[in-house]
Amino acid sequence: MLAIVAVSLALGAQPRLAQVQPARAAASQVVVGAVAALQRPFHVGERLEYAVRLSAVNLRGHGAMWVGPPEMVRGTETYVLHFGFKARLGPLRIADATTSWLDPVRMASLRFVKRERQPFASRDEDIALFPYEQRWSAADGRSGANITDAPLDELSFIYLLRTVPLVTDSTYRFNRHFDAARNPTLVRVIRRELLRVGAGTFAAVLVEMRVRDPARYRGEGVIRIHFSDDERRLPLRIESSLLVAGTAVLTLERLP
Repeated sequence: MLAIVAVSLALGAQPRLAQVQPARAAASQVVVGAVAALQRPFHVGERLEYAVRLSAVNLRGHGAMWVGPPEMVRGTETYVLHFGFKARLGPLRIADATTSWLDPVRMASLRFVKRERQPFASRDEDIALFPYEQRWSAADGRSGANITDAPLDELSFIYLLRTVPLVTDSTYRFNRHFDAARNPTLVRVIRRELLRVGAGTFAAVLVEMRVRDPARYRGEGVIRIHFSDDERRLPLRIESSLLVAGTAVLTLERLP
């Protein structure tokens, strides 16, 4: 039987700054110093390049996931996470450009921007997250409360998983999505195996994420990710579904 692993908001091993929000200037000094000393599986300058295949319409393209130079967001130094891909077949074009500003000390997202283009199914999001206040607000006027002081978006969640032990035959339950209605996210560690992708052959661990996203999946969606089974936890293969284009598969083509 799968073991259900209860994961705390900060995953236990994640460093906490303070239970009470410090003064803005003091918090900025603490975060900048902590970021410089961080040991994470990912780092500023890491860039992963992917081949993209969309099954339903036989589209092929290229994508990338990378960590840009740090930026300050409301007094906190963040890693700027990027993800994007484009695919085209004749007049059909599908594209995704996502950016997340992640506080790598708390593993909490402070801003999330997404531009997604599919035939008949496009959307834009621009979300500001306020972890200490446990709330979020969108550029289009929407707002809501967080049930955690370390909220995540869909891109920063992948980077969080790179810090998790991923014990075989375990299921992790996270209440970390900034939109309370989209919790919980269940992550099941399925198996360990060898995986061959364009970048080479790797020992890999396969996980399955079950996410709540009515806009994209009309309910619950399933995302399967192969991570390299080493200290880097590189996303080697990502498989998800899109409303129009069927299954999207990204495979790592080039090592950082």
